[in-house]
Amino acid sequence: MNAPATLRILGALLIFLGGALLTPIPFSLYFADGAAGAFLLSSGISLTVGLLLFKGCRGGMEFSVREGFAIVTFGWLFYALFGALPFILSGAIPAPLDAVFETMSGFTTTGSTILRVIEGLPESILFWRALTHWLGGMGIIVLSLAILPMLGVGGMQLFKAEVPGPTADRLKPRIQDTAKLLWGVYLLLTAVETLLLMLGGMTFYEALCHAFATLATGGFSTRNASVAAYDSAYIDGVITLFMFLAGINFSLHYHALRGRPREFFRNEEFRLYLAITLGAVAALVYFNQGTVYTSVTENFRYSAFQVTSILTTTGFGTADFELWALPAQFLLVLLMFVGGCAGSTGGGMKVARILLLFKHVRNQLFKLIHPKAVRLVKLGETPVDRDVMQSILGFFALYMGIFVAASLLMTATGMDLVSATTSVIATLSNIGPGLGSVGPVDNFAHVPDFGKGVLTCCMLLGRLELFTVLVLLFPSFWKK
Repeated sequence: MNAPATLRILGALLIFLGGALLTPIPFSLYFADGAAGAFLLSSGISLTVGLLLFKGCRGGMEFSVREGFAIVTFGWLFYALFGALPFILSGAIPAPLDAVFETMSGFTTTGSTILRVIEGLPESILFWRALTHWLGGMGIIVLSLAILPMLGVGGMQLFKAEVPGPTADRLKPRIQDTAKLLWGVYLLLTAVETLLLMLGGMTFYEALCHAFATLATGGFSTRNASVAAYDSAYIDGVITLFMFLAGINFSLHYHALRGRPREFFRNEEFRLYLAITLGAVAALVYFNQGTVYTSVTENFRYSAFQVTSILTTTGFGTADFELWALPAQFLLVLLMFVGGCAGSTGGGMKVARILLLFKHVRNQLFKLIHPKAVRLVKLGETPVDRDVMQSILGFFALYMGIFVAASLLMTATGMDLVSATTSVIATLSNIGPGLGSVGPVDNFAHVPDFGKGVLTCCMLLGRLELFTVLVLLFPSFWKK
């Protein structure tokens, strides 16, 4: 482990965070919410620590996969800790553990909250919550690759550790150029959604916060009732569309903007993602028609919104789906495990992994009938490397193992079985709301401190897709 280089990069990330902490100040001054001082002090602390690490740690900048894993994992931890300072210093969330929970939920784009009242908080604090989503959505490390040339050396290790999905899709030979292209698409979609939401009646501040949360598939809203507070079919439609777009591999958006929209339908993962979305919406409309909704139009509106919100792991709400039919609730829980596409801002296990897992099972069944047959697992027309398949199988086993273990720990805190298990999948898949006492109209404030610690770990594990974090627990990782 090249400790000086690792600490130096972590210092650079904290310097960037210190700059980001200044961005809510204009909103604080405009709304006169009194939180500007908290952001100035938080920025000063982050910049000071960052500069000390950056200037004090000298050494070669050679990177290996070890440094990549360490920088990504500790980078997210540092951001959760230092990003919580405005909440604590402003008094919005005085309890440090609650503040770290909220910040980790923001940067990991989970959207689970401990806040009982949102609309009474300073506007700049709510903007910071949304901004943590947006920064975490495409990835703090990818952002750093785009703006800090010093990270160009060994940057692929960081990119592989950070980008969601089975493989990292490079659009350009240089990793820095890839990061810039991804962020360019991200910025464009954010700007377009912000404009469309403003046309629907939102203020610039509200539109920007909701666009941040949508494109990052985060789910933090500026209203207590989330998107339901606006009671607008137009706003529901815009957010549904952009949640769906955020759940797609961003490299496909890039190809579409370059005049190749057919790339969407040539992509097997996208076709399955679209099929799951449409199939789940049709099923919910069927389950809810006549029992929850009498109007087909209203039924489709709310069903489409909630399916897209849960599948893409955004977590916005326009309806209390705990009042829906039990098959509808069960279907939503299944969607929580799936998540968005690889290379999107969504969480979950990813559609590509689910697709390849089913293909692998199909091949195993086929071999029972034809033992001598040789069939390759393919994604589209591309054969999947055996190492990738082993990684996917390992990921699935580990994911389910962590889900079971964390659920057991949550039940030990006194939570009921439904609340305990869905709180774990809601945080491990970076969704936000679960069922029971952590349902769409509830929050996580009542969860015991031990439980909040468990769920905070689940958020980090889920966002960095398990291996990046867990590999640091092996003693051999730290040995030469």
